[in-house]
Amino acid sequence: MSTQASSTMADSDAEQLTMLRESAMDVVQRGANMKHLRERRGTLPGYDPAYLQQMAELGWLGLLVPEAHGGLGLGLTEMAALLQELGKGLMADPLPAVALATRVLVHCPQWAGAGGHLAALARGEALPAVAWQEGLGGIDPAAISTAAKPEGTGWRLSGRKRFVVGAAGAAGFIVSARNADACGLFWISKDAPGLSLEHEWRADQTPIGVLALDGVAVAAADVISAPGVHGLQGLQRAIDEAAVLASAEMLGVMEASLQMTLAYLRTRVQFGQPIGSFQALQHKAADLYVQQELVRAVLQDALRGLAPGQDALTAASVASRCKARASDAGLRTLREVIQLHGAIGYTDEHDAGLYLKRALALSAWLGNASAHRARFAALQEQSATS
Repeated sequence: MSTQASSTMADSDAEQLTMLRESAMDVVQRGANMKHLRERRGTLPGYDPAYLQQMAELGWLGLLVPEAHGGLGLGLTEMAALLQELGKGLMADPLPAVALATRVLVHCPQWAGAGGHLAALARGEALPAVAWQEGLGGIDPAAISTAAKPEGTGWRLSGRKRFVVGAAGAAGFIVSARNADACGLFWISKDAPGLSLEHEWRADQTPIGVLALDGVAVAAADVISAPGVHGLQGLQRAIDEAAVLASAEMLGVMEASLQMTLAYLRTRVQFGQPIGSFQALQHKAADLYVQQELVRAVLQDALRGLAPGQDALTAASVASRCKARASDAGLRTLREVIQLHGAIGYTDEHDAGLYLKRALALSAWLGNASAHRARFAALQEQSATS
């Protein structure tokens, strides 16, 4: 490819990214309503269904869906930019859960049913959710006990899944299960006999599902990846990608909360002058800006490391490094934001608390900082010995 053609493509990509950001900023400016957000806390499905339809009309639900299945066929960089802007207005749900499910289906092209589910997802008609975790703190998708037993040409699943983000609005679930030797992935409709769904609540009062599977029958056509055939490679790659996307949303949360804090420091007067003129508080604000920029830098590096053609070890390493940094920096930033707002920051009526609770939920989803630091260290050791 010529240099001129490459430059033209880069300009086109940059323009497309700018348009996507501007579209998201417009939606946030017109739709961000903290009063409505407070009213929706502790309710199902955890987001406004009308907003879901708006996402579908804008093409956001199908942003990662290939064009052959009715999506926009864009990449992780575009989705990260979108989630970053939506994170500023606490308006990302249910897009992160949709992105995770989309990437699982994209990484499992061997399943004949993937195309139909991707097309329905892009239209906003039937959203899937991914049920892969079972215990607190675990980020290894193979560390599961949900059992898959062969029955005729299909399978029968029994077990319990927790932390299923997007479960309340899901039409079906991508469920991981194992036989004696290996793990696989299965599609289960929400109304399948033997499947029951309950809900727990995250720190920001958004719901996460708890699935109980009591001998749920899975037909051969609904086997996404049979145990021992493709395993959980597609699921693991999708989790790594979703962890980076969660970091992008965390960056948006950090940016908005920092701007809110800077505005407060400029207007809150103490001892006859704005508290932002006090050097100690200026140092705190500068440190929060540094934390924000560190997350931005590691996010960009992770998106490059997840580009098509990168090996699984590189992708896993950059994803864990990014999620660990974003989780730590996000929580550090929001703790300081609360402190810098003084007593008002502790009240439920102040928006700083909403950003803190979202940061708590994001830091834990798909693995917290400690889990990803441990994984990163193990991956580095594996890389050194391979």
